[in-house]
Amino acid sequence: MSTKNLVLMAMLIGVGTALYLFMPPINGMKPDFMLTMMFIGILLFTNVRDTFLLSLTTGVLSGLFTTFPAGFVPNIIDKFVTGFLFLAAVLLLQKFARKVAGGIALTAVGTAISGAIFLGAAILVTGFDGLFTEMFILVVIPAMAINAIAFFLIYPIVINLVKRSNFETALN
Repeated sequence: MSTKNLVLMAMLIGVGTALYLFMPPINGMKPDFMLTMMFIGILLFTNVRDTFLLSLTTGVLSGLFTTFPAGFVPNIIDKFVTGFLFLAAVLLLQKFARKVAGGIALTAVGTAISGAIFLGAAILVTGFDGLFTEMFILVVIPAMAINAIAFFLIYPIVINLVKRSNFETALN
């Protein structure tokens, strides 16, 4: 693992964190741009070690900045599990996943999985019963659309920057 790749991963997570902090809430919850940036990072660095770093870092930062009550632990669980499920999907669908349309589809599905895991973990931690379906419809489905749009806008920019540099990514 090179220092340049670590810096790129940190920049992706940092941009995702900044976007998350400045995004206004939708239906009381903020769309998780850190998740979108984690997905881009996994597409660029498709291996277990980098996915572990990206998932753990994203989970901790998401947990620190969450507005969801008792959301720290569910965020860590969610990002960790989602990161490795996304990695498995990318490895299974390599040619499809590297294209913008494939990345958009995987981002939308990954956001749905992330939302379901987060809500399930939050229900276990907080004990709120019966809110899963409502929260999924009100928060996760709009977040799927927003993250897909964000991926569509950000991924080509990141790809152009990576192609111009000497980063060792899965795209090279």
